[in-house]
Amino acid sequence: MIPDAVAAPTGTSPAVPATGQGRLIGALVGTNAAGYISIAVPMNLLLVTHLTAIADAGATSAFSLVTGIGGVVGLLANPLGGRISDRTAARFGRRRTWILTGGLGAAILLAVLGWTTEVWQVALGWALITTLVMVQLAASAALAADQVAAERRGVVSGVVAFVALAGPAVGFAVVSVLPAVPGLQWGLVGVLSAAGVLLAVLLVRDPRHRIPADEPRLSLAIILRSYWVSPRRHPAFGWAWAVRFLITAAWASNSYLAFVFTQRFAVPAGAVPGLIFLVTLIGIVCVAVTAWLTGWLSGRIRRQKPFVVTGGLVLAGGLVLVALSPGIPVVYPGTAVMSLGYGAFLATDFALCLRVLPGPGSAGKDFAVLNIASTLPVAVVPFVAPALLAAGGFFAMFACLAAFSAAGALCVARVPDIGQEGQARFAAITRTTA
Repeated sequence: MIPDAVAAPTGTSPAVPATGQGRLIGALVGTNAAGYISIAVPMNLLLVTHLTAIADAGATSAFSLVTGIGGVVGLLANPLGGRISDRTAARFGRRRTWILTGGLGAAILLAVLGWTTEVWQVALGWALITTLVMVQLAASAALAADQVAAERRGVVSGVVAFVALAGPAVGFAVVSVLPAVPGLQWGLVGVLSAAGVLLAVLLVRDPRHRIPADEPRLSLAIILRSYWVSPRRHPAFGWAWAVRFLITAAWASNSYLAFVFTQRFAVPAGAVPGLIFLVTLIGIVCVAVTAWLTGWLSGRIRRQKPFVVTGGLVLAGGLVLVALSPGIPVVYPGTAVMSLGYGAFLATDFALCLRVLPGPGSAGKDFAVLNIASTLPVAVVPFVAPALLAAGGFFAMFACLAAFSAAGALCVARVPDIGQEGQARFAAITRTTA
């Protein structure tokens, strides 16, 4: 067991982490698993089946409306949550307070959402859940920026990548064996999410933050700046943002696999949970391989960009395979390839983003702006998907998103790798003025 380190003075990003790295990794596993379970299981399964029961033939449009609204709300909530956690002086800890508040609030609402009977009720409930989860994940990412030692970032990035699918896989496994009783499946997802949050807050040590006396009070102008980091002033940050947005937009296609099964291949609704669980199980195995391997290799060779590039291109190849699939058997290898690529991307993108943050004093806000790149596709893709589906069906949608992933891989070229910071041929972390 790794002993806890001595805490640095409060009010600064600690040079020595306040939590032992073993406990910290456990806490990050708990909170990230909770967040991904709360979002991914409903997005990929429960919302589809629930809206099909409520809206019947209009389920696809209702799904796009509900997830689109949730994505927009999450887009606004994540940076604000990061800014608030940066300025929280609660005795419980500035990050831990919002991990607990956001995570438990979302868990309670998940248990309630299964009993809704109208599309507007689902939309409202999902918007609130998304808001709370985004606040929780903003605080979780800032906790990593605060306390993960530089030499451990590759490992932690791989762990977070693994949890991104491992958490939902647990949720899918449990939900798939439960009867489709109103509220039962949703309630169990809420219980699993709450368990991860409680594990995190019990493990982590989060010293009380002392707000400097000369720090200005929150104002409308400061809140609005929560949504912006200047790409002119911090160009490497801007390129990293573009990479994350494009590749995450491609991965958002996963939310439509249930519709691929029901509408393209005429699978009965009752058989969909089992297929989604199988696809997720394939994905978790593939992500496990690439996340751990690329996280380890990245740390060994001290390089991050090659794995992000490879991940984006492999994800694009998997999307093309799914787009061209003549039947369900081809969907399985297609999603396996997608997961291999996304796992390689996630395993190193988190560490790459930590390295290009503008400064430690605003880590919560800055990482939350990066998380807009993860949240925005969840809002954009559902609104664009109906037009793509109308133009060329699932082939057009998956092919278009494959092009996004390939473009994201190309954008990595402008981001400096480890040890390349300051070299003129790459974007600067911070551009100095004359």
